[in-house]
Amino acid sequence: MATETGSTRGPGRPGAGTPAVPEERNILRRGLEAFAELGYDHASARELARRLGVSHNFINDRYGSKAAFWRAVIDSALGDQLAALPESDPSLDDEENLRRSITGFYRNAVETPEIGRIFVDEYSRDTERLDHLYEHYIGPALRTMTSGIERLAASGRMAPVPMDVLFFAVFPPVSGMLNLPLAERLGRSKETSPRELTERAELLASLVVNGLLSTGSAGAPAES
Repeated sequence: MATETGSTRGPGRPGAGTPAVPEERNILRRGLEAFAELGYDHASARELARRLGVSHNFINDRYGSKAAFWRAVIDSALGDQLAALPESDPSLDDEENLRRSITGFYRNAVETPEIGRIFVDEYSRDTERLDHLYEHYIGPALRTMTSGIERLAASGRMAPVPMDVLFFAVFPPVSGMLNLPLAERLGRSKETSPRELTERAELLASLVVNGLLSTGSAGAPAES
């Protein structure tokens, strides 16, 4: 019996007559925009495919599942952000390194606000997605600051605070850079330029860092 031969269509490749699949970076970027706008639960595979401009089975063929696609989107976006963050400089004072880290985080939030919106959406959900964010991004980001913060606390320049308090003091304020409809009602112009947004991010970082440092040993809770 003769054996039929022919090319086998690989995962995620379009069949004859279907539109060309966008480049991977564009796919991940559109996925980031979709998850930021819709949230994970409301971003159906069909709606994601429509926004990506691909066939309805593309995500399962290429990535295996919507959850795996979400992880690919997050890893791509956050990998770029982590690479852009300033590294701790041993020649600088711990206060200056802390200031640089937080300022860099807020600047990144201005440049890629979709990531911040996804974080805010995921914080209150006990899911594998939150586990992924914590294990690969939140935990490592906090650990880069831990040693310097401990030295600042030991020297009395910053109050010793639990890690959860530190996190919620530093990271949630970035929502001020992301919630544009509310910001506009609070007086921010719709025509705010990228430079002005960066300046706001730097101002927010200064307020947060100065608040942490102003407590010093006086801000520590009294021992009973």
